[in-house]
This record gives sequence, structure tokens and C-alpha cells, in this order.
Amino acid sequence: MSNDPFLTALGRMGLLQPGEFPAVSPLTGGVSSDIVRVDLDSGPICMKRALARLKVDADWQAPVERNQYEIEWMRVAAGIDPLAVPKVLGEDRETGMFAMEFLDAQRYPVWKNQLRDGEISLDTAREVGWRIAAIHGRTAGNADIAGRFPTDHIFFSIRLEPYLCATARKHPDCAQRLDSLVRVTGAAKKALVHGDVSPKNILAGPNGPVFLDAECAWYGDPAFDLAFCLNHLLLKCLWRPQCQARYLESFDALAEAYLARVTWEARDDIEMRTAHLLPGLFLGRIDGKSPVEYITTEAQRDQVRRVARALLFHPVDSLAGVRAAWQSELAKQ
Repeated sequence: MSNDPFLTALGRMGLLQPGEFPAVSPLTGGVSSDIVRVDLDSGPICMKRALARLKVDADWQAPVERNQYEIEWMRVAAGIDPLAVPKVLGEDRETGMFAMEFLDAQRYPVWKNQLRDGEISLDTAREVGWRIAAIHGRTAGNADIAGRFPTDHIFFSIRLEPYLCATARKHPDCAQRLDSLVRVTGAAKKALVHGDVSPKNILAGPNGPVFLDAECAWYGDPAFDLAFCLNHLLLKCLWRPQCQARYLESFDALAEAYLARVTWEARDDIEMRTAHLLPGLFLGRIDGKSPVEYITTEAQRDQVRRVARALLFHPVDSLAGVRAAWQSELAKQ
């Protein structure tokens, strides 16, 4: 038996043939997992192992059992839209690893890379909104699915605490508002939430967007997924200023596509929760535990802080209102 933990786990999954010793190559990924490509005789696959301590400067711990709920999210999503996720090939709970289909970057480019390179498709933004809304809609009010995701403690430790609670410690005058967002978000038990709908976790596939990295899967407030993704489109206006107009158009396209498919509650209600949560996440990507890597100057960080703090103290109930506040700040450059 190989000493490589990934190959050992593959053997336990029954995916490794006798005498097969494939190459294992690390892949770039997020801060929360080790991700590798394994070149089996039958073709390449991808493996993932959750980490107890995330790869950030701050002390950010997260329960490793989140891995099993990521797999469960992928299985539920595949039952709703098989094209929205990679195929799960096997899991090894003893080591917190699982194997899934390998999707080649030539056919499945990362959406974040496209946004960085100015390849900004409004169709991709719309399709992201549609697919996430479909998963929310098909799981809304489903007690059976809710029971399969007892992950409040994971969601708090990997999402609410590092993004909102940690930010409140940096901005004590905003703490009451940020703490309120934690309470409201944590109490809304409506649908199955991915928890990390970020452009880095979305592949722009030939059959629409494919969602990765559902480690934060949680049965809770679908407004979190919408706000989390829209937040990235706003922040990217500082990454590539020449593309600001297209990023804001993508914001509009995604928001409208999503909200048009909301059937499980009043559209105005989820839009309001999203608009209230967004500035907290906006500020969290500057002063929380996971600051965005491409905002590099204090002047840029201060732009985010000004808009986020103003919207925290004086919330708006529409996503158009959030967008307008940010666009007004950008116009001052």
C-alpha cells in the first residue's frame, strides 16, 4: 500500500487498481483544503481533503467533518441539475477525503479568471443566478433535506464568525449592526445554501456554470449565497477598473435572474435581507479573516469601508440601492 495518503484513501474507496501507482499533483485552490489531481490509468480525477486550520494569516479553525456535507450538497444539487456539479466518485470519511470528476480547464475555465481577463459574459452571470435559485427553490421548506445538514456550527465557524464577527471586532461602532446580521442570517431556515458562491468556485462550463467547494453547505438563508456572489462582483471593480461597467452589469444580470426565480418567499423579502447583508460581507473582505487578495492599497480599502459602513448605518432595501452607493463612490476616483 502506498504511503501517499491520497492513494491510500483511493484504495479504500475502491478506485485504485492493484499495482497502480498514479502520479499525484497538487492543484491550486482555496484556503480551506488540499486539492490534487490523480492520474489513474482510466484517466485523471480530482481529490480533496479538508484542513482543520485554514491557510490564512489569521487563526481560522474549521471542523473537518464539513467535507461530508460538501459531498451531500453535491449529491442534492446533482439530483436537481446534474450539470451544475462534478460527479462524486467516492469518499473516505476516515481521512476527510473524497474523489470527484476532473474537469479540464480548457473546457471549464474558472469564472474568476475570465472576470480578471476581461472576458465578462452577462450570460454566465445570469446562469449562475438561475442555477443557484433553482437549487434554493427545489430545497426550500424541505424538512428531510434540512435534517441532512445539521451544520449550524460549521457555518458559523467558517462563514459568520470570520466574515461578520471578526469584522465587528475591527469596527466596534458597527458591532451592533453586524451582530444583528449574524442573528438574522443564522435564524433564517429556508433552503439549502452552498455558502461559498464565489467566482473562484464556479467553472464556466460548456453546459453552464459548475459549482465547486460546497464546504460551507448549510440549511439556512438563501440570501447568503446571493449576497456572497454579488459581493465579489462589486469588489472586482477595484481589481480591473477598466471593466467596472461590465462588472456592474454582471451584478444586475445575476441579481435579476436570481430574483425572477424566487418562488419560496416574497421577492422583496429576500432582496431586502440580501441588501442588508451585502455591506457586512463587503466590509468583511477588507477587515475580516479572509481579506480579498487583489485589493492592495489603503486607498482602495478605504473606498470599500466608506460605502460598507454607510450602508450598515443606513441600510437600503434594494440591491439597486447597494449598487448605486458603490457606483457613486467609484465615480469619485
